[in-house]
Amino acid sequence: MMTTLTPEMAHTARQQRVDSRTSDLVNQAIASIPTLGLQRAAEFLATMNVPAEVAVRVLVYPQHRRSH
Repeated sequence: MMTTLTPEMAHTARQQRVDSRTSDLVNQAIASIPTLGLQRAAEFLATMNVPAEVAVRVLVYPQHRRSH
């Protein structure tokens, strides 16, 4: 049986972290910004295959980061 993805389900899916590895990578990138800069942090996330949507949200829009 196939389930139709509703807007509510999509919203819930976006609210969940992809996995702990992605979370750890994002935290490392954020911590590196003061010393390496935003560009290098973004390059790191791209190299580690973090979804671009996630990388942009956490690096460019810090107010949209999720709290731990």
